Amino acid sequence: MWENTKSRIPEATVNRLSTYARILDQIKSEGTELIASADLADQCGFKPAQIRKDLAYFGEFGVRGKGYYIKELRENLKKILGVTQTWKVVLVGAGNLGLALLAYKGFLAHGFVIDAVFDKFPEKIPSHRTGSLPVLPMSDLHEVVQEKQIKIGIIAVPSESAQNVGTALVNAGITGILNFAPTQIQTPHHIKVKNVDLGSELEHLSFYLSQYP
Repeated sequence: MWENTKSRIPEATVNRLSTYARILDQIKSEGTELIASADLADQCGFKPAQIRKDLAYFGEFGVRGKGYYIKELRENLKKILGVTQTWKVVLVGAGNLGLALLAYKGFLAHGFVIDAVFDKFPEKIPSHRTGSLPVLPMSDLHEVVQEKQIKIGIIAVPSESAQNVGTALVNAGITGILNFAPTQIQTPHHIKVKNVDLGSELEHLSFYLSQYP
């Protein structure tokens, strides 16, 4: 029932759905079964009307006068976000940032597993730093992506290499890219790219701190 709505769903709504899912995970772990819409809104930091509007894109949820059954809403959100399955991910860049991402356990908790690691100079990466995954040369990228049917790629390379890596990922068959390089990359229209510029995010924080000390 969600296929016809995909083209008109604002990206901000998708971001909020992820927030709702995380909050519901926390609440469920506390043993709560039902939560009022106002209480969910308080915990998420949004207004109840915003939550209702976001969920309305995908159907009717909750019970009037009672709120939301946590397990039911949580399962529906996971289906909407596509995390009811495990997604294989390829990581390009085995420097300090790449290795930190490789060690991050939160990916698996959300249904993502880094299944292959690549670097321009794989021979320079100590094997003990990557666990059971060998660092492969970029020349193997296309073959591995096709063989493992990987659809998501993470770019963790310097900015001057990001475009070449992005192009290589697209040519290999990747259709979703999480880009940690501090630069924009150009991709075909059908490729979804999410940019994570850590320096820019810190600058946003410093702006607010300087304005409201």
